[in-house]
Amino acid sequence: MSETPLVARATRLGPAYDLLAGFEPGGFFFERSMAGLSAVGTAATVSVPAGAERIIRLGRRLRETFEGMRRDVDVPAPVAVVSIPFADEAPVDATIPARTTMRAKLGETWQIDVSVGGLGAPDSLRERWASRTMPFAAFAEMQVRPDPDPDDYAEAVERATKRIARGELRKVVLARSMLVDAERELDVKQLLWRLRAVDPDCYAFATPVASSSAGGATLVGASPELLIRRRGREVEATPLAGSAQRFGDPSRDGAAAKALFRSDKDREEHAVVVEDVARVLATFCDELDHPREPELLGTANVWHLATPFRGQLHDPSTSVLDIVAALHPTAAVAGMPRDLASELLAELEPIDRGAYAGPVGWVDANGDGEFAIALRCAEITGKTARLFAGAGIVADSVPEAEVDETERKFRALLDALRWG
Repeated sequence: MSETPLVARATRLGPAYDLLAGFEPGGFFFERSMAGLSAVGTAATVSVPAGAERIIRLGRRLRETFEGMRRDVDVPAPVAVVSIPFADEAPVDATIPARTTMRAKLGETWQIDVSVGGLGAPDSLRERWASRTMPFAAFAEMQVRPDPDPDDYAEAVERATKRIARGELRKVVLARSMLVDAERELDVKQLLWRLRAVDPDCYAFATPVASSSAGGATLVGASPELLIRRRGREVEATPLAGSAQRFGDPSRDGAAAKALFRSDKDREEHAVVVEDVARVLATFCDELDHPREPELLGTANVWHLATPFRGQLHDPSTSVLDIVAALHPTAAVAGMPRDLASELLAELEPIDRGAYAGPVGWVDANGDGEFAIALRCAEITGKTARLFAGAGIVADSVPEAEVDETERKFRALLDALRWG
């Protein structure tokens, strides 16, 4: 890094500012219920190699970088944004953006500019956007290819249930992907606009990622799952597991929700995740509360079982990345026990998850931050998209039902792609 220090300056903006207006291709976007951030440009990059301690090392490197930065007090702290690949075998890059626009839930919006020696952000980072488009036609069958084939995925589910029935593990989460050739350039910004309009209570996100197939790509999605949020000593998490289809008819939709809540299979799947998150957070918190019964959380296409956690950190120096490192991968995206589930994934899951099911979010110079799990997402490269979806497998899982669950999870993103 240059000997000239990084300098951060914060400016208050109007409360009506649209975070998506300042987003540019290649930038970072993270928003839920109109609160979050949009980041463009690069003031600094912090990289760590692959390995089991990569997230811990990333947190230390970022802390050192922030400590060497000149910044004002009593204003929002500068941030680093990051998408962490699912597997430990992948390195991690975090970006301290040249310009970050942040908005809290109360509507206060700030712009944070970071530069070497305090030079201003270039004019190219001051884009404003008000575009809207009409949707394209639905994708033809020849434009969509599942990977793996649904029959192969069902076979993998069956093999997993047999291993679980023998008592080798309690749960494993198997993912599959779908390749879409749109035959036109896909517009990430339009896709984000559509996703947040359909599911404003999900985390709409976009982040550049390394693509094994095409060199560079953007991961775009709308995740319902909060991995962890830290504000001072307060932490929150909302793990999800267990799902059911939603319907336009209120009576059918209500019946589906009730059936999910009473399902022994889904309750077992959810219990495994809650136990895992409770065990990890208890190591960081003096106080930790969560309801004994799960709650129903609805997205546009899917009902979920959810359990919200709230806690108080016993060590105020604990960064959000310290907790991310301990939580990832949760039983919601890998399985339980973790080591055995990871081994089974390597055996039964033929796809490279990349950043899918990894943490995506931000951390600031105070250690505060917010991370979702990158679910309901697609890797966009030019005219093509690779969609990802997974299902939690337990002893009572039925292969055909798990295939249907992944199809439901694909549906919302396929529809949103028609606008992109």
